[in-house]
Amino acid sequence: MPLKHLIELYDKLDSSKINMEEIVDYFKNIYEDFEIETYVLMGENGFTNMIKILIPGINGKRNGGNAKTLAILGRLGGIGARPNVIGFVSDGDGALAVLATAAKILSMKSKGDHLNGDIYISTHICTHAPTVPHEPVDFMGSPVNISQINEEELVNSRVKIDGVLSVDTTKGNRIYNKKGFAITPTVKEGYILRVSEDLLDIMEWVTGELPGVLPITTQDITPYGNDIYHINSILQPSVVTDLPTVGIAITTETIVPGCMTGSSHIMDIETTAKYLVEVSKAFGNNKCNLYDEEEFEKLKNKYGSLKKLQTI
Repeated sequence: MPLKHLIELYDKLDSSKINMEEIVDYFKNIYEDFEIETYVLMGENGFTNMIKILIPGINGKRNGGNAKTLAILGRLGGIGARPNVIGFVSDGDGALAVLATAAKILSMKSKGDHLNGDIYISTHICTHAPTVPHEPVDFMGSPVNISQINEEELVNSRVKIDGVLSVDTTKGNRIYNKKGFAITPTVKEGYILRVSEDLLDIMEWVTGELPGVLPITTQDITPYGNDIYHINSILQPSVVTDLPTVGIAITTETIVPGCMTGSSHIMDIETTAKYLVEVSKAFGNNKCNLYDEEEFEKLKNKYGSLKKLQTI
């Protein structure tokens, strides 16, 4: 279980001053044979710290193999809203979940349990993010434009990816009212496809409960900046890639602002991280499909391209 790593990482991230070298050392102290990169990304209203982690699988592309590569992205505006709000905000749960996932997979490798495919994990760490007006509660913003984050995480990833999971706190809505996490239908090239049966199976096995699905709309899969309502940024990675993309939403029963502190529920994040680990195992073993390739081709042949929805 990744609970230990969650607690340790939370302690490091719940700070007004993040030392990225300490974050790198934390992962390297677990296991050394992987790739990690951190750098400052400047935006119009400030900066954030990008972090990218590539964990090679025994039959992954990095080692010349052919196993599929899964990208797991922590989607957020910031982990802190300083100086207006002091402490780790709810919006940071996605970043915390994916970093704990990386730590757990590295811990497994240190004990001789190696995944088959490569795992690429990326997020950004911003302790001084702005808040943004939004209904029904305010969102967290970012000093860096979300299109820049998309560009850094996917377009400039330098990794051959086969599928994307986007992990985002999704508590500021009346659409999904259950504490824990939910998954979205798969999105690909402007199409909202059926929910992956494999992802539903793994969710049932990990949680021991019936699976939860977050409903999404056409608005949610269009780019930010088009003056159209979005539930949040969970599916923004889908606008810059043709890869199948699924949102993993960390949720609550009540409406919680993203800029609220003291509202990160460690066991919900831990269950999410466990799920991400199990999906990572299955995806690299070709036992977890995010979409039906044949059916997708039928859709395109019958109804044409919907890539226009990926543009402003």
